[in-house]
Amino acid sequence: MKKLLFMLIASVVAVFALDINTATKADFIKIKGIGAKKAERIISYRKEHGKFNSIDELKNVKGIGNKIIEVIKSEVKVKNDS
Repeated sequence: MKKLLFMLIASVVAVFALDINTATKADFIKIKGIGAKKAERIISYRKEHGKFNSIDELKNVKGIGNKIIEVIKSEVKVKNDS
């Protein structure tokens, strides 16, 4: 039963998670640990370097490290369609 519940929750999160490759500043600000400045940095980084290939790539953005990555992993996803 617990396994089924976990799978259901994981599926819901995957559907409703924020895509970091299309998110707006307003979208990012809704995520715990991401304020206006970090949101702007993420978007600037994305514009300069192109789409993110993984959530861990956010570490390349000033002010985002392992702690924030761990906090937001359940809230964001990376969809990288070419």
